[in-house]
Amino acid sequence: MTSIDDKQRADTRILARDRALVPILIAVCTIVAVVSSVGAPLIPTVAQTYGVSFTAAQWSLTIAMLTGAVTVPVLGRLGDGPRRRPVVIGALAVVLIGCVFAAIPGNFAMLIVGRGLQGIGLGLMPLAMAVARDHLGAQRARACVAALSVTAVAGIGLGYPLTGVIAHFWGFHACFVVAALATTIVLIGAIVVVPGSGHLERHPLDVVGALALGAGLTALLIAISLGGQWGWTSVPLLSCAVLGAVILALWARHELGCDHPIVQLRLLRNRSVLTADVTGLLAGIGMFVMSSTVIRFVQTPTDTGYGLGRSAMIAGLVLVPFSLASVVANKLVPATSRWLPRNLIMPVGALAFVAALVLLLFGRSDLWIVFVVMGIAGLGVGFTFAAMPAFIVSAVPAHETGSALGVNQVTRTVGGAVGSALSATVLAGYTLPGQLYPTDNGYSTVIVVGVGLWIVTALLALTLSYARRRTVRVREELIDESVESAATGGFVYDIDSRRDMGARNGV
Repeated sequence: MTSIDDKQRADTRILARDRALVPILIAVCTIVAVVSSVGAPLIPTVAQTYGVSFTAAQWSLTIAMLTGAVTVPVLGRLGDGPRRRPVVIGALAVVLIGCVFAAIPGNFAMLIVGRGLQGIGLGLMPLAMAVARDHLGAQRARACVAALSVTAVAGIGLGYPLTGVIAHFWGFHACFVVAALATTIVLIGAIVVVPGSGHLERHPLDVVGALALGAGLTALLIAISLGGQWGWTSVPLLSCAVLGAVILALWARHELGCDHPIVQLRLLRNRSVLTADVTGLLAGIGMFVMSSTVIRFVQTPTDTGYGLGRSAMIAGLVLVPFSLASVVANKLVPATSRWLPRNLIMPVGALAFVAALVLLLFGRSDLWIVFVVMGIAGLGVGFTFAAMPAFIVSAVPAHETGSALGVNQVTRTVGGAVGSALSATVLAGYTLPGQLYPTDNGYSTVIVVGVGLWIVTALLALTLSYARRRTVRVREELIDESVESAATGGFVYDIDSRRDMGARNGV
């Protein structure tokens, strides 16, 4: 009788843990999205507080994206085995340390270190989805993965205004104090609830690949962000650019010859995957070029002759329509695909972003226009990113789907880091000596650059749409479900749940 009671109590504990798992995973993705977005509205405030240039202050955002680009594949590899639970807990602990560093009113270097540690949390989003797929039933896992995908986008929309409000009333260091408290609560919940994954096979970590990727990207980002200060033909800049290119070339060679690479570059031999990743890279660059620029423009004083002179709180609110429209676009993809050919969804999304940028180019004198622009841009990026995974799924075998989607996530994160640095570089080039703010022509130039990036993205999306793909019937059925499921982020689970079917049919 005692053994039966013990078993019932154990079953009750497991059931309670499973019920708490979904809220904890959602909390993990939310806090990561909020923390990673904290730096964006604070760039002008950081520049004024520490007496640094806007280009230097931009690194409070760029460094988080850079570390995220490196740690997404690293945490994915570490978590793809029996170490998933300690990886999740450890990454959250690092994010907490980063929040503490950034919360201390020390110096600018301490803030950058803290923001870099916070960026490591970006790798937790795919891990949270993997936990849901492995430890929940089919229906609950699908709903949870969809919720996590939406939460990741909505969390950024929450982070911008929250950051602005806290910074407006209590100073920008208070933003990181609140982030540290919230991260502590989520960390405790993860320790209690997140299950182990001892049943999974252990794979070695490609340490050399991870270090080379980080070194190469850092060198290139330094060259991009400091080009305006050093001079585009200066020896330091050319040295950084060449060094970054050489390191990344050696890294690519290493990854292609590695048994367990950190990034599956072999998949880029597939034309559709390569086009999708290049499209994701350019879209990531274009998205962050616009968001970083709009935040600075809204906070530029009116005595410059063009700025809107609003606070960090208002700058945060400006980005809310962007996040909300992105979520709405994800939901609209299934309905849109009924009257618009599926292969045109991504190009139409890219062109919607172009329309938003053109509107910003010619009509940015009023705040309400900026709100409208960000809403249109959100619809554009939502359609573009929601439709992209289905095309990747259609181009690779079932057992390579996870790796292909992981590569695409890395390229999009790298694009965000490059876009953040690029916008700062262009504006720095239009900042006169002794002046803090760039001229109005600087913002026009950034917008034109963004237009060019998104037009190329639209053209590449068309190339992707018409690229030659496998036409096996099972894969066609998978595409149909993936497009609709991708609208809510559930495509990853649908892919996994159909692998056995694909194997039986020789896919």
